[in-house]
Amino acid sequence: MYRKELTYYFSTPIAYIVIGLYLLAISLFLWVIPGQWNIIDSGYAQVDGLFQLSPWLFMLLCPALTMRLLSEERQSGIWDLIRTKPVSLSRIMLGKYFAAWTLVLIGLLPCFVHYFVVAYMAEPIGNLDSGAFMGSFIGLILLSGTFMAIGLLCATFSKSQIVCFISGALSCFVFYWVLFQDHYSSLSRGVLDLRDVVFFVSVALIFIIAAIISIDRITRK
Repeated sequence: MYRKELTYYFSTPIAYIVIGLYLLAISLFLWVIPGQWNIIDSGYAQVDGLFQLSPWLFMLLCPALTMRLLSEERQSGIWDLIRTKPVSLSRIMLGKYFAAWTLVLIGLLPCFVHYFVVAYMAEPIGNLDSGAFMGSFIGLILLSGTFMAIGLLCATFSKSQIVCFISGALSCFVFYWVLFQDHYSSLSRGVLDLRDVVFFVSVALIFIIAAIISIDRITRK
């Protein structure tokens, strides 16, 4: 299931469009558009804008990737065929989840370019807080995994991709604003606190389990 989903993403324009839009938006805000996130305008060797902007972009990116994980198969009837195969529902859902999350992680890799460019521009060269960067990067990975789990749950609510996307985006916004922001900010300071890591992993697991239970109940009706 993991290979099937990942192959599907890269055999269609979905992966390229989503990753491309994310990288384009980040690059424009960091280097082109004047403002508080513009690295050149700030006059400091830092890429804080990358980690301040990414959570808000992920609120749209993650639901955009998860909205079709179940809706297309449920509409076409393929889901019923999948369920007849000797594969547990948990493995099916985990395969879909990790395939979508892998796509996000692939999209994050080019962001290291900003780090190396800023490090080269710094005086002296390399005068950049690497600890804060890596802590923020790990926080972004954990946050994206949690957003993907929320999107997976919302993908079980309807056969309509639009409904799944809107509910996923709104849920990501609410949970980030209420619960996730403090933990993410803590990691962004470069301090890898185990409590923050456990928090994100636990929340992601809760949403994945809820998604499995939800789709099981809905498809049994």
